[in-house]
Amino acid sequence: MANGKEQMANGFMNQRRTALLAAYCLLPSAFCLLLFSSACMVGPKYQRPPAPAPPAYKESPPADWKEMQNWKQAQPNDSAKRGKWWEIYNDPELNALEEEVSISNQNVLAAEAQYREAKFAVLIARSNLYPTVSAAPSIVGSRITGTNNGNAYTTYELPVDVSYQADIWGSIRRSIQASAEAAQASDAQLENARLSYQAELAQDYFELRGTDGEKELLEATVKSYQDYLNLTQDRFNSGVASGSDVAQAQTQLETARAQLIDYDVARAQYEHAIAVLTGKAPAELSISSGAIKITPPPVPVQLPSTLLERRPDIANAERQMAQANEQIGIAKAAYYPTLSLAPETGVGFGGTSFLHWLSWPSRLWSVGPEVAETLFDASKRRATLNQSLAAYDATVANYRQTVLTAFQQVEDSLAALRVLEHEAQAENQAVKAAQNSLDISTYQYKAGTVNYLTVITEQAILLQDQEQAVSILTRRMSASVLLIEALGGGWDVSKLPTVHEVAQGK
Repeated sequence: MANGKEQMANGFMNQRRTALLAAYCLLPSAFCLLLFSSACMVGPKYQRPPAPAPPAYKESPPADWKEMQNWKQAQPNDSAKRGKWWEIYNDPELNALEEEVSISNQNVLAAEAQYREAKFAVLIARSNLYPTVSAAPSIVGSRITGTNNGNAYTTYELPVDVSYQADIWGSIRRSIQASAEAAQASDAQLENARLSYQAELAQDYFELRGTDGEKELLEATVKSYQDYLNLTQDRFNSGVASGSDVAQAQTQLETARAQLIDYDVARAQYEHAIAVLTGKAPAELSISSGAIKITPPPVPVQLPSTLLERRPDIANAERQMAQANEQIGIAKAAYYPTLSLAPETGVGFGGTSFLHWLSWPSRLWSVGPEVAETLFDASKRRATLNQSLAAYDATVANYRQTVLTAFQQVEDSLAALRVLEHEAQAENQAVKAAQNSLDISTYQYKAGTVNYLTVITEQAILLQDQEQAVSILTRRMSASVLLIEALGGGWDVSKLPTVHEVAQGK
């Protein structure tokens, strides 16, 4: 009897070993098939569409134009300040403020967090390349009634389910690629935001300095008007000037004083804006007073074709095209069958004794590869593919429009620098002429050959020309900043993380 039971047990164990061996032999064959088929990837290969790039900028001055000092043809060594472009202005206070933008500007920090979010999305997409393993242990108690000694049973199970979808047609790999390209686009958005707020801070800074220059000019004018009022009162006391001359001089002085006070409003607003750009409350930042002491330094300008590699917003638009191209491949892969090892694939242990729960005789397993193909979907896949194609066309149009806008911004800034430089030269001549005219009128007034109205008229003209000269200098500095921003601020696509780096979570 014992030998019979042993033979039955041995026969049962041999059957299980044979079945388990067959399953083990099936799995390598399946994985070899998956490895061989992984070379198949449906969908278009991405190639960056052409974009309009003129051979030269329209606003570039000729080589023999010696008067144009605000830009120069870029040289290989012009990359020295590519990271911290604002250092070209040699302003320590501006340098310190710009350093705070990348560290404390809340919009930049938000863009940086979005980039990190996009990188984690790549890791999530990568996880689909590997099997998903889950466990669901259970302890079930049961009792069979209807007998004199109803028996109670406790079943212990530890099933481990394995699910895996083979990436035969490249859908998962394209999803990873699309996520990586989306992360690259997010990084470009981060750099574009950083450049935008850095440029905005520089513009506000020079506007503040321009306001300081106008305020200094008006302070000097108020002092001059006070001197003229004293002169008029002395002449009135001597019986040479009339009371109307004194009244006119007094009116002119008080008007200038009121205008001087008004500059404090604009200055405070620029200071508050700079504080927020550096991530501080307005009450936490004070900027020393001082007028602009320099003219715009030369800005290296490269050939138009290089602009496609230097603007982070263009890189963002280009990466969005690449991402949209991957979606086309994903949509095409939906036309092909899928091979998965779920949900019938699993291993584990089971038994009626907790002590023998994890013993080898208590093991259990099942293998069930599955091939699925959609036979009818009411043109859903076709619509999805056409939707992906339309989305890609939209990104192409957006990319080309971004390129055109970039060229426009460069041309606008070059034109502004060129025109404003000539306007500054003309305005400086106007200031000299107005000052000379005022000196002559003052001499004539002291000699009694003209009335004080002539002096007031010349004073007003001089002040207007001086204010215009300060305003033009401020606009030139702002145009210089806008040109640097339009050229990418020294950034280029070599600073963009590669798809491999992003896919590895770096």
